[in-house]
Amino acid sequence: MASLLLINGPNLNLLGSREPGVYGTASLTEVEASLTELATDLSHKLATFQSNAEHEIVDRIQAAQAEKVDFILLNPGAFTHTSIAMRDALLAVSIPFIEIHLSNVFAREDFRHKSYFSDIAAGCLFGLGAYGYELALLAASRQLSEDK
Repeated sequence: MASLLLINGPNLNLLGSREPGVYGTASLTEVEASLTELATDLSHKLATFQSNAEHEIVDRIQAAQAEKVDFILLNPGAFTHTSIAMRDALLAVSIPFIEIHLSNVFAREDFRHKSYFSDIAAGCLFGLGAYGYELALLAASRQLSEDK
């Protein structure tokens, strides 16, 4: 059984009501419940965390190391384009992670095309909506089983 952590960044607490044409109609609670069920089916444990505050996310990433989290699923939201602090925390803990975005950031404004995480991520999923979370969990599970 692996320990997985889902981290969602700013404004993702508004899923389901925030620009549903861009981000879909599933709420964060629904996404988390679906992923928790899938993780259980795969014999893994999933913890979830969401914050609009960068320092809280950095603290959560750092705590993941002490908790022996095996893999992180990360939707950094707008911090994708700004957070060197989160990048440094991920590098410091050396926990593999997959970067997830509900929308295709490359089909949006130019400033959204730069990620501080993609080059250090085990993988990236863009533009697949809530299904991207499921694919990320399946990919993490496969990578963990291959690493054994």
